[in-house]
Amino acid sequence: MSRPVCPRCQRPQPLCLCACISPRPSRTRVVVLQHTQEVRHALNTGRLAVLGLQNSELLVGECFPDLDAMITAAPRAWLLFPGPEAQPPQPLRGMNEVAQGAACETPLLIVPDGTWRKARKIVQANPVLHHLPRVCLDGGEPSRYRVRKTAEPNAVATIEAIVRTLSILEPDNDFNAVLAPFERLIAQQISAMGPEIYQRHHA
Repeated sequence: MSRPVCPRCQRPQPLCLCACISPRPSRTRVVVLQHTQEVRHALNTGRLAVLGLQNSELLVGECFPDLDAMITAAPRAWLLFPGPEAQPPQPLRGMNEVAQGAACETPLLIVPDGTWRKARKIVQANPVLHHLPRVCLDGGEPSRYRVRKTAEPNAVATIEAIVRTLSILEPDNDFNAVLAPFERLIAQQISAMGPEIYQRHHA
């Protein structure tokens, strides 16, 4: 018999993360394209990122026919995914437009979510993404994703990649609170496996 699951964070009720989630505003609209096989993953950080950002949306699938209209409607759009022409994100100009009462544009950041193989499938399956300028992160601090191993030395969780990118695009905003449920999730996983197993396989 399955345990009751929180309908919001999708964690088992005793491990609900909602108390850690305090949605933050952003000028940038974030759309996470989550591979179908990632939905029921115990460490679903793409979902946590969307829950932690007011101006965000989670789309699940592999092909997304509505992307074309979404990208066309945005004044600027980027794909957060590595590639030969990918560049580090740059701070948005006109950060004080809101304070001055001027109309503020809402750029779009599209983020494929899944393993590297699944994320590449999403990019390949949606030709409209091929023409977007790509942004990627240059190194930085090691990932806090202490319970998952990867062959990519600079790999970070989806929620970390989003927070780091937004922090560069919008340096006047503090997005650290978005990581709070992620930190709690990792602590839960370490507690569940016990200190000896964690030290042996992950420390």
